[in-house]
Amino acid sequence: MKQIVIAGKGGPETMHIRETELSEPGPGQVRIKVQAAGVNFADVMMRLGLYPDAPKLPAVPGYEVAGVVDAVGEGADADWLEKPVLAMCNFGGYNESVCLDEKLVHLRPDGVSPTQGAALLVNYLTAWQMVRVMAPAAEGDLVLVHCAAGGVGQAVVQLCILNGARVVGSASPIKHDRLREQGLEYVFDSRRRDFSTAVRAATGGHGVDIALEPRNGPWIMESYNSLAKCGRLVVFGFSHAATGSSIGVLSTLRTLAGIPWLKLNPIRLMNDNKSLAGVNLGRMWDMGYKTQRWVESLLELQSAGKIDPVIDSVFPFSKAAEAHQRLENRLNVGKVILVPDEEEVS
Repeated sequence: MKQIVIAGKGGPETMHIRETELSEPGPGQVRIKVQAAGVNFADVMMRLGLYPDAPKLPAVPGYEVAGVVDAVGEGADADWLEKPVLAMCNFGGYNESVCLDEKLVHLRPDGVSPTQGAALLVNYLTAWQMVRVMAPAAEGDLVLVHCAAGGVGQAVVQLCILNGARVVGSASPIKHDRLREQGLEYVFDSRRRDFSTAVRAATGGHGVDIALEPRNGPWIMESYNSLAKCGRLVVFGFSHAATGSSIGVLSTLRTLAGIPWLKLNPIRLMNDNKSLAGVNLGRMWDMGYKTQRWVESLLELQSAGKIDPVIDSVFPFSKAAEAHQRLENRLNVGKVILVPDEEEVS
């Protein structure tokens, strides 16, 4: 079988396809013939050497897949055979075949294509944890989401509007019209440094009830300053470290230096009547009793047509470097997907 390997830290050119033997599922596992794999910013950060939870390189990236079960291991439910599924994986998803614990696997609802299935889990689980669990977005709440055109941003927009919340956001200017069509009340340039001023101007000086910040570093304080009283800030990424020409330790240090370590302390949060939370889906592997319920809720919404992952582009495995480049350069609106070269794009 074929898999995409990151040979070492660096640009997209460090990825290549290699042949390896087909694995057999172990006890309690099922084997999935992969039809589509999601591309996430964690994969880009892994390639750049900026993701602390990534396996040592060379390694296979990929957090989520969709496909069909073609083998089951000892003790696994034989009813999985030939079933269309989607699943989370702790890396290793850029693969024509993956073996996973059956507890990580979910039936793919009727009418949900492999590409739609591979676009659901990471982005929508992250969004769910933020706007349903950590900072629930209720009817009438005003939510600020940065990188609103990305995979997580698009999931947030759908989940918020579904609950009757209002949404404002940031993105590169070329994406603003698309976001307004999706119902965002106000969109500003994601490169603007003093965006809290723009947010307050757009909200009559009030601010937002919830701010979701994926860039970390110096952007955290701006998002905090965008909050109204009783506002909630959720940080969920480190993408600012993957900008510019420098990567690795220097880039990480630059981003860490911009974090307001002393400004956002318990006394300030108390006096400002605001709260701060963090989300890292990659650290939720031991919380299956929670995330399984979240997935079931998301699949119910997807089956009912209430959420629909926005697919930006689909690339064959042989063009994985182009897929990473599109995501890294923030050219996407929605999810970037990889499919094995022989698979029909659907």
